[in-house]
Amino acid sequence: MASVKRKLYQRLLFLLVFLPISGVFCFSELFFIKEPHDTTALRKDAVIMDCQAHGEAPIGIGWIKNGAQLAESERVYLLANGSLYISEVESRRGDKSDEGFYQCLAQNKYGAILSQKARLTIASISSFAIQPTSIVVTEGSVARLACKVIANPPPIITWEFNRVTLPLSTERITVLPSGVLQIYGVQQADAGNYRCTATNIASRRRSTEAILTVTPALRPRLPQRPRIIAGPQNITVALHQNAILECMATGNPRPLLSWSRADGKSIDVYNTKVLGNGNLIITDIKPQHRGVYMCRATTPGTRNYTIASANVTVLAPPSLVEWPESLTRPRAGTARFVCQAEGVPAPRITWLKNGERVHSNGRIKMYNSKLVINQIIPEDDAIYQCQAENEQGSVLSMARLIVVMSEDRPSAPRNVQADTVSSSAILLAWERPLYNSNKVIAYSVHYMKAEGLNNEEYQVVIGNDTTRYIIDDLEAARNYTFYIVAYMPMGASRMSDHVFQRTFEDVPLRAPELSLTSRSPSDIQVSWQPLPDKLSRGRVTAYRLSYRTSSEQPVSQLELRGDVKQHLLENLLPDTIYLLRIAAATGIGWGEQSAWTSHRTPKASSAKVPLAPELHLEPLNCTTITVSWRLAPGNSVRVQGHKLFYHEETQPESDPIQLRASDHRYVIGGLDPRKKYHVKLLAYNFMGDGYQADQTISTPGCVSVRDRLVPPPPPPHHVYAKTNSSTAVFLYWGRPAFSSSNDVNYTIRCNPVGLQNASLVLYLQTNEQQLLVQDLEPNTRYEFAIRLHIDQLSSPWSPVVYQSTLPEAPMTPPSNVKVTLIEEDTALVSWKLPEVPNIAVTHYTILYASRKAWIAGEWQVLQREGSITMALLENLQPGQVYLVKVSASNQMGDGPFSHTVELAVEADQTSKHPHGSPHNTVFSDGFYQLDQRSMTGIIVGVCIALICIIICAFIIVCRGKNRKLLAAKAYRERASTSPAAGHLGSEPQPQNADITVPMMSGEHFIDAKGGTNLIINSLGPVQPSTEKKNKCFFFNREKKNHVEAVQKQRHGSRSYQPGITVLCYEEELPASPNQPGALLGSSVDMEGSSNSEGSHETGDSGRYSHDEAELTNLSSGPSSRPTSVGAEESGPSLERGHGARVDVRWS
Repeated sequence: MASVKRKLYQRLLFLLVFLPISGVFCFSELFFIKEPHDTTALRKDAVIMDCQAHGEAPIGIGWIKNGAQLAESERVYLLANGSLYISEVESRRGDKSDEGFYQCLAQNKYGAILSQKARLTIASISSFAIQPTSIVVTEGSVARLACKVIANPPPIITWEFNRVTLPLSTERITVLPSGVLQIYGVQQADAGNYRCTATNIASRRRSTEAILTVTPALRPRLPQRPRIIAGPQNITVALHQNAILECMATGNPRPLLSWSRADGKSIDVYNTKVLGNGNLIITDIKPQHRGVYMCRATTPGTRNYTIASANVTVLAPPSLVEWPESLTRPRAGTARFVCQAEGVPAPRITWLKNGERVHSNGRIKMYNSKLVINQIIPEDDAIYQCQAENEQGSVLSMARLIVVMSEDRPSAPRNVQADTVSSSAILLAWERPLYNSNKVIAYSVHYMKAEGLNNEEYQVVIGNDTTRYIIDDLEAARNYTFYIVAYMPMGASRMSDHVFQRTFEDVPLRAPELSLTSRSPSDIQVSWQPLPDKLSRGRVTAYRLSYRTSSEQPVSQLELRGDVKQHLLENLLPDTIYLLRIAAATGIGWGEQSAWTSHRTPKASSAKVPLAPELHLEPLNCTTITVSWRLAPGNSVRVQGHKLFYHEETQPESDPIQLRASDHRYVIGGLDPRKKYHVKLLAYNFMGDGYQADQTISTPGCVSVRDRLVPPPPPPHHVYAKTNSSTAVFLYWGRPAFSSSNDVNYTIRCNPVGLQNASLVLYLQTNEQQLLVQDLEPNTRYEFAIRLHIDQLSSPWSPVVYQSTLPEAPMTPPSNVKVTLIEEDTALVSWKLPEVPNIAVTHYTILYASRKAWIAGEWQVLQREGSITMALLENLQPGQVYLVKVSASNQMGDGPFSHTVELAVEADQTSKHPHGSPHNTVFSDGFYQLDQRSMTGIIVGVCIALICIIICAFIIVCRGKNRKLLAAKAYRERASTSPAAGHLGSEPQPQNADITVPMMSGEHFIDAKGGTNLIINSLGPVQPSTEKKNKCFFFNREKKNHVEAVQKQRHGSRSYQPGITVLCYEEELPASPNQPGALLGSSVDMEGSSNSEGSHETGDSGRYSHDEAELTNLSSGPSSRPTSVGAEESGPSLERGHGARVDVRWS
């Protein structure tokens, strides 16, 4: 018995646990076996739209057309399996047409589901949008005829020549599926009448005839650079369709066409083929095929080429990357469904509940690709579908929410009442639940605005000790709805009854924004927009307009009715600045006045200048304003351009932004949130500035996380830039992983790298995930960043991407072309870069020919790299006149040739020069030309300069020898007078006089490096005194004579003795003990030097003279030079100090 009870208990527990879960799987029995698909039918044909659902019976089937329930009729009704049958398709206008989007709706007890959308279209073919036009071509060149027709399904286009159908492809003729006829190597037989025929299941249409006229070609044909006459165009292709990129070029010889991708990737050889003579066709196109394709036309055997490029965009239908999952949640709980999809363009996410669209409210929110249901109630138990949709199709995924109920939950709060306290506060009061009120632990108060959709619900949780609460953050003069829920530990009660209450009015929060224009020099048209409800805080009953001139203090005031939106001020002074402001009032009182807005009335002049444009400002987000305008209806003068001014209300006016006459929209970005800006716009022409339009606008505040309790959206990711041309860049980016029922738009920031002027930053707006940024500078590096805006939230800027525009083909030829004859048969051609900024040159082409060859059309071609601006023309024939011209080229094409420069090569180089002038150098721009006379003058000048240099050198050498002779003469005079001198120490020495110093023996040394004034003997260093002294050291082979000479020196006696060599010098004692001394002798410098034996004893390198003549001049006679001095045989050891003069004397 116990075991039976145990098994019964287990079975009951199994049912309680798995019964709710079983419901999750039961809903999966409701799904579609067949869904409708896109269909194209002829008018009056019968059509069946398939639909078959499977699930728990009974299942009801219905149909929805263009979002509305489809009613059955005799012509349109359901089949037994649920499919829709239309006996005769109608194509009448309005709702009576059967064309549109169809969806099948299946429903059982668990809920309802919708099928994917299917489009029914009626086959048709319209008249030709482009008709072929008559053309005249030269024999041997190319011809191109085009036609275009709008049809569904796409038509097959063929061409007829003189009413005979042409083949689609031959060696010379190609017919593209897009409707283009190409003929290469045109012959006289190709002349005639051509027309195209477009055929589909609906009908056939023929275009008008075009005449092809063929003219004879010149003989011989001149060489022509390659030129693309029909390049590829930017195209957008759906997934798995075919893309056609046309490329047609002309030139002589016939150019070769090749294709490549701008991103360096290889072209898919499996899905790509070349049609005709260079057209590229991509079949079964896939996402990896998107990108920029470049067609290159090259002259055979040369490097001459030109390039045209186009972007291929691949559209893809939505595909889900994350699906919602079924959930089981208790009452008052929270359910979250996630759904993510990808496609091109980005899919829009829509949530459906039992086949009907879900709208955001207080409990239900949709953000970040999620559907969040708070405070779940029994009515939330349903089937939910995520629908991702774009222009290429739609896809759906479903999930079910099961709500579990609790039996002992409390009943709902009773008798809820609301009383208005002020313009921003309402008092709520209620009674406790009738049942299980003792289990209530808290109350939740919910409120939101009663008007409109997608209103956000707010919630406040309070304790169970009160049944009254004041909500004080409401807007004035608005209706609100309230309800209350009681909570217990295991769940929550049902919602109480909803109550509605309106807040009181208040004075306007601020004044309207003014817009000012002038129709004449003596009036101002003042207009404004009504305040939104949030700012008016009630019904506006009156406006007060105040105005005065900027130089006068009295203020004039006008009171206007509350339904007035504009007023014309008349009888004003021309060319005068007026200040205006406005205030609004409700039944409570007047609000604050606006700040003064200035406007200058036009000058009273007869000049016809443009009238003030009609200006419109709109904030896109908290940092961006869109400025749009159109010309005044009465404007009859031509406009050359526009000037746009804007500044913050408290800042001075900025410099104008120059805009073209064709511009009618501009985006001002990078503004501050919650600021008021003054915008002024005027048109101008050659007569001057026109009338101006002034308007003020306030940027909204950026909603933060704290305000919305939701995170800001992430920035766009995978930003990718591709160069499209020399003036355009394609941008692609991915949408972050979130969804919302509101529209998403993007701001693109574009500026050159290193831009210093912030006002030149370009801001663009789009709601797509791609954009072609145009009107850029060629060969310039740009930086791009993108941010996202949704639900008044702005994402951060995306990481910056960089891209450079392609260089532009040179538009001007090289400048300053000149030709110089440098040898009898060789000329030098030089030139400068084209006089256009930001032009990249990859190579130069030099054409030259004699007159005879030029007449025959035979040019000789040279090419040089873009970094080289000169070339040699060799093997020129004497007696000929040569024509030379140069052009610049880059990867985008070839530039024009310069003007032809002539160079005459004379048979006799001594005869006259070209054109009867003595010039050998010819300039294309008329600069001064060097001739033989100028060269002769230059040579004579150089010779004169060399002669002067030689004369100066000779004078310097002679003066040096004279100084040596004078020094020797002075020495002889002193030598002749020295024996009678007596005791020299007692007489004062004249300045610069020579001092005799006896030579040291091998035991005495002098520092020979010139770096010190230290004297060293065998006893050690001898310190000099602090005053200037005359010193004499006598050197002899005998030590005794040396000692006596030293003793005589100490006693101040000086004498010359026979056989003694005397070294005389004058010592200047330095002011600092660290400064080296100098040995001073006679006025002769000893320049030649070598190591002496005496210096080897100390390790020093002494120096002596090799000039025998100088030693002879310094001695007293021919026999005065000794064979040895000191202890060993050596030459005289001479010290060259810093600026010292040394004399060696023998006595």
